[in-house]
Amino acid sequence: MSTQSTPSNQIQTLTTRSDEGLVFGMFTRRGLLITGVLGALFVILFHQWFLFQFKMSWENKEDWGHALVIPFISWYLLWLSREKIAQTAVRAFWPALVPLLVGILAYSYNLFFTSNPMLQGFSMVLSLGSMVLLLTGPAMLRYTFLPILYLVLMVTIAEAIMLKVTFGLQQLASQGSWLMLSVIGEPFEWFSVDLIGNQLDITTSSGESLPLNVAEACSGMRMVVAFYALAGAVALLGCTQWWQRIALILLAGPVAILMNMVRVTVLGLLSLVDPNLASGDAHTIIGTLLLIPSLGLFMGVVWMLNRIIGGGSVDQEQTA
Repeated sequence: MSTQSTPSNQIQTLTTRSDEGLVFGMFTRRGLLITGVLGALFVILFHQWFLFQFKMSWENKEDWGHALVIPFISWYLLWLSREKIAQTAVRAFWPALVPLLVGILAYSYNLFFTSNPMLQGFSMVLSLGSMVLLLTGPAMLRYTFLPILYLVLMVTIAEAIMLKVTFGLQQLASQGSWLMLSVIGEPFEWFSVDLIGNQLDITTSSGESLPLNVAEACSGMRMVVAFYALAGAVALLGCTQWWQRIALILLAGPVAILMNMVRVTVLGLLSLVDPNLASGDAHTIIGTLLLIPSLGLFMGVVWMLNRIIGGGSVDQEQTA
């Protein structure tokens, strides 16, 4: 980052361009040391939420495992803009002290008085963005805003909110998978399917009944958050225009619904082979594998959007 003289009462510049070279393409050794110290203090301040989020993501990989990779994607976004970051003047921006204090106070309140991990996470992101703005100034915000905002997708949504949102999505998954299974099985009289609420009753040609509860077998409907995280990553890394990014984000919801319909359909077909395949580890593996065609679908949309404007390079305007 380039140097800029500041009054003695302002926070000293974090990094300065010098002949010694830049670490990670962004920091001098001194600037990296200061950033490391501030980062360590930040982690210590919010360590209880970080521990909670890591435990939640590790123990519930099917629903929240994506949160483990979100910070790495954010860092990669910063690294892509390393040359512009290194050339941007750094200065203190004191008005950012207000949202920083708000974020810290909000985190403390939701930690000690209400125990709300979701609001703790949002407070952490607000505090991080405010701290970066305070220490580096508005000019740097052009390159740090989106990577920091992307961290919101690693925050575990409160169970009460997820239950309200996913109930309707589970109904759509039930109806869609019922239609898919009916199209596959009934024309050849391999099996028939009845839909009762969120439960699919699959009857084989031999008369055996195999119930499949979508609310249980597809608790991964909460993976809709993972689809938005995936869409956000592809939009930021693969699109060069804002309208492309917005279009891709808007497609995340429909793709999540479609993939869950496919997911329940696959589970239903597997239950015909072995009912145990529709639960446990097999269910988790299927949900993970379905992220692969989802990524392919997103990349196809990116390709089409780029062709609409005559092509574009992923390396252009990464943080526009």
